[in-house]
Amino acid sequence: MKVSGDWLTNPATQAVCACLTGAGYQALFVGGCVRNALIRVAVTDIDISTDALPQKVTDLAEKAGFKVVPTGVEHGTVTVIAGGIPHEITTFRRDVQTDGRHAVVAFSTDIAEDARRRDLTMNALYCTPDGSVVDPLGGLPDLMTRQVRFVGDANARIIEDYLRILRFFRFYAIYGNPAAGIDAEGLAACAAHANGLPKISRERIGAEMRKLLSAPDPAPAVASMAQAGVLAQVIAGADPRALGPLIHLEGDAAPHWLRRLVVLGGERLTDALKLSRAETTLLGDIRDNIGTTRGAAELGYRHGADTARDIVLARAAMLELPLPPDWQTDIRSGADAAFPILANDLMPDLQGPALGAKLKALETRWIESGFVLSRAELLA
Repeated sequence: MKVSGDWLTNPATQAVCACLTGAGYQALFVGGCVRNALIRVAVTDIDISTDALPQKVTDLAEKAGFKVVPTGVEHGTVTVIAGGIPHEITTFRRDVQTDGRHAVVAFSTDIAEDARRRDLTMNALYCTPDGSVVDPLGGLPDLMTRQVRFVGDANARIIEDYLRILRFFRFYAIYGNPAAGIDAEGLAACAAHANGLPKISRERIGAEMRKLLSAPDPAPAVASMAQAGVLAQVIAGADPRALGPLIHLEGDAAPHWLRRLVVLGGERLTDALKLSRAETTLLGDIRDNIGTTRGAAELGYRHGADTARDIVLARAAMLELPLPPDWQTDIRSGADAAFPILANDLMPDLQGPALGAKLKALETRWIESGFVLSRAELLA
């Protein structure tokens, strides 16, 4: 079997491979680029495995005129920039020691050793510069049937790095086959080792949850996380029941992970997932408006079209309500509206708190009119 694509035939990428193979070393594309090419998903990152040591990769790449960045030399990785494209090149390796998050590695010349240290079978696929697939562990059938499985013993893979628990659910959400269900062995191993997740930094957990909740339909994966006790370790008090209804209500709306996080709920989300200040503010705007009676138009006016859409969808999912008729039109109407009264229109007759109260009262009248009252009508 062969893979193809512009990413593979790009002259700069082929030149990077040639600087290795021309010196007698292997250059094998690996991981996401091979996986995605095989299932016809866009390739965004190019990773290459080789039996050349990092210093040799550096020497050969620089001799070929490429820029080299030592992104992780101690773990065998350098990044070669060619044609403006970063190529992450890593020497074959095997784990010598692991502590649940970080690994001490030894370099290897054996592709099977390199494959066995990877997390999932669909990520342990390689291909040569001409696109020929190399499958050391027999993971290709899993990818083609969208079965997300750990490499070898699931318990061993997780103990090596507890972040793999979240990667298991994320890959199931993005690449899995919900009709076939989640891999039972993998799910059991995640449940057995969920208490290892506190070893992982909240920044890394937050990054994984952002990706997972951005999947087209993360509801089955999140439900499995809850079943395994993983969700409670990640977000205390989270409840996945409203996520499925939200996905249904979203229809053609673009996935928004923060909207989905709101309906999961939970305690201390900012700390749990290391949200930024802007993310925390947006989460609060959505959450605080779910229980209000503000209509779609007023939400569009006060918060803008995107946030208003998030509020309306989250409210319907959490309160088990149908979406309001013409809600998208109403949101656009409100988002485009501009209050016609300025403070100067009421001064100097009104000042201070009296001025603020009058502006608020006039704005309320204007909103209740459907944004149609003019400046003259409001002042009259």
